Amino acid sequence: MDTTPDQTLRVRCCIAGGGPAGMMLGFLLARAGIEVLVLEKHADFLRDFRGDTIHPSTLEVMSELGLLDEFLKLPHQEARQATMTIGDTPIKLADFSHLPTRCKFIALMPQWDFLDFLADQGRKYPHFHLRMQAEVTDLIEDGGRVAGVRVDTPEGPLEVRADLVVGADGRRSIVRDKAGLTVENIGAPMDVLWMRIPRAPSDPDQLQGRIGAGQMLILIDRGAYWQCAYVISKGSLDKVREKGLEAFRASLATLAPFLGERVRELQDWDDIKLLTVAVDRLERWSKPGLLCIGDAAHAMSPIAGVGINLAIQDAVAAANILSGPLAKGAPEPERLEAVQRRRDFPTRMTQRVQVLLQNRLISRVLAGTGPIAPPWLMRAVSRWPLLQRLPARMIGMGFRPEHVR
Repeated sequence: MDTTPDQTLRVRCCIAGGGPAGMMLGFLLARAGIEVLVLEKHADFLRDFRGDTIHPSTLEVMSELGLLDEFLKLPHQEARQATMTIGDTPIKLADFSHLPTRCKFIALMPQWDFLDFLADQGRKYPHFHLRMQAEVTDLIEDGGRVAGVRVDTPEGPLEVRADLVVGADGRRSIVRDKAGLTVENIGAPMDVLWMRIPRAPSDPDQLQGRIGAGQMLILIDRGAYWQCAYVISKGSLDKVREKGLEAFRASLATLAPFLGERVRELQDWDDIKLLTVAVDRLERWSKPGLLCIGDAAHAMSPIAGVGINLAIQDAVAAANILSGPLAKGAPEPERLEAVQRRRDFPTRMTQRVQVLLQNRLISRVLAGTGPIAPPWLMRAVSRWPLLQRLPARMIGMGFRPEHVR
């Protein structure tokens, strides 16, 4: 990077946000010889609200990069099926063993380990730069195009000038807000309460989904503990808290009886964090000098944990389309628009399925008060293994998996 005395950096591509989309794109561009700077506002990647599911499509990308064997040396669990217990009935929804990928499982791994791995791999390339505690606060525009970003750092303000700015700063993206890009809010009927509960050796393995009358709980195996997502109706946190912590712990124990007295590890409401769910997408992902990808372009529901994998696919597509033009200078607006054209279909189709599940299943579950039984379609999928291949492909690979060029 070129540095001037007045705290201005010059780089070919500046990426706002060190999440999955930003880190993968930064790595891929540096690998292609493009000078890239990734700006991450936090001091580290340790955030429990990050997703933990690395799907087969992402693992296939890691294989194409020659990184898979080293990546799988990191601690992780492997979910080869997707199951859900509805009432007292276990339902097998997806079997990943038939996917045309090298890894026929979902790797359950804390996202901070995934991001640290990408950062370590990126540092092997001289064109890769990662700056932590660097928060993008505004865009720099020049001659009708985005020409860089303004950044707050512990050392003071910083300007970064770039041929391309990429907004990968999540669903509350500062970049897309400052760019004035129009957001289409699709809506979500739910929020999620996020917490940890210790895991015992006698607990079930694999990813756990539990549905009861008016309740839904997802348990992600993190080895020593369960990362738990308790689904509530949108905006209903106050009502949940009014019933008291004891009633909340009892709900968890009813949904997942194997947790037993361990639910008492939740000693106060500070142990339980609210994750506000949003489903939206930009009408246009780009303007001259600027591109948004990942959650900044399309916030996904946590249903099936596919958001991280959509973000990775966006990054791969963007690298494939933009590496050549970036090597020569600022990409033309048509090249930026080509990224959206490539990724718009899988984004819309994934959100369409998520909204269908939100409206047909989750809303009805959260509104229910009596005993609950699996819908006939779920019972059919569980009974016939051949039917489990379709949801496995949708969850594991998505509608248009990308490949590294």
